[in-house]
Amino acid sequence: MALKVIFAGTPDFATYPLRALLNSEHQVVAVFTQPDRPAGRGNKLTASPVKLLAQQYHIPVHQPFSLKQAEDQALIQQYQADVMVVVAYGLLLPAAVLNMPRYGCLNIHGSLLPRWRGAAPIARAIEAGDKQTGVDIMRMDEGLDTGDIVARAVLPILASDTQQQVHDSLAPMGAELLLNVLSDLPRFLQQARPQPSEGVCYAHKLSKAEGKIDWQQPAEVLARKVHAFSPWPGSFCHWGEQILKIGAAHALNDQTTAQPGRVLGITEDGILVATAEGVLCLEQLQRTGGKMLAAKAFSQGCDLTGQQLS
Repeated sequence: MALKVIFAGTPDFATYPLRALLNSEHQVVAVFTQPDRPAGRGNKLTASPVKLLAQQYHIPVHQPFSLKQAEDQALIQQYQADVMVVVAYGLLLPAAVLNMPRYGCLNIHGSLLPRWRGAAPIARAIEAGDKQTGVDIMRMDEGLDTGDIVARAVLPILASDTQQQVHDSLAPMGAELLLNVLSDLPRFLQQARPQPSEGVCYAHKLSKAEGKIDWQQPAEVLARKVHAFSPWPGSFCHWGEQILKIGAAHALNDQTTAQPGRVLGITEDGILVATAEGVLCLEQLQRTGGKMLAAKAFSQGCDLTGQQLS
């Protein structure tokens, strides 16, 4: 059954299901995405990845600042869509919009709900040390990621996984799951189940300040943060006046009485730094104005042994 679909999304994660729809039997009649934003060193207005993809396929693109206005809601109504697919759009959908499409609005969310509702589910799952995550497709209601679950796919999280790696696994999983749901949408909607009331937690939006490493935390916690915040907001610390960016790291069970932040030395695996509990092994580092380097290469031009990081 071919469906008329309105697609609403903004970042790279949303391009995967959009591309899948564009190459399917379904008809994408319109795309909604966030307004162009300043980006890069020149702060030039930059189109979202979803907008760029839609333009390649000559799909009408709309970029309202809100969906609360009557004219914006009328715009959605005019397309007479069977379903609206929403993926990391960034705007709340009012009740009037949720009820416009024939089958309502579906959301693809990168977690196993009700765990990690909100803006940054992938990063928060890694930061918390979750052993698995996944993709849920839910029928949207007026709450924040509170709708009934229509379909689910599960993904293990490896100890070495970064935010980018989990993103790159979940995005195509979500696209495949969406096409499966749309192939028999009435049946999937009929079998949708409410989210459990237990286990609810929120994935708050990431901030750049979170990337600052606090050596008073255990090495295991810091390693998870480095993975969770790669590529954004990234992890960093201070060495005197310089900022050191940490590209990759892992925790060691080695115990030390050294002051947290003290560089203990270098091994084949990386640069060892004392923490409040255990040792953090820095695998990749970048100095201000330099390139991200493997620890061994970094140390050839800058030996941090005995130095204090903050």
